[in-house]
Amino acid sequence: MDQILATIEPVRQFSKDSIRLVKRCSKPDRKEFQKIALATAVGFAIMGFIGFFVKLIHIPINNIIVGA
Repeated sequence: MDQILATIEPVRQFSKDSIRLVKRCSKPDRKEFQKIALATAVGFAIMGFIGFFVKLIHIPINNIIVGA
């Protein structure tokens, strides 16, 4: 019986904490959403430019090494 309770108690505590977290969460307002969306878009653009420049540098180096 103690083993069953020891197994069930962490699950019960996790579900209680999860319900508390969901109740405290709130939907972002328009300003906050735009700020997050802008930061994400800037991050995507920066990562895209980094990838583009790495590829741009890699192509000539690869052609020199391979000799094609």
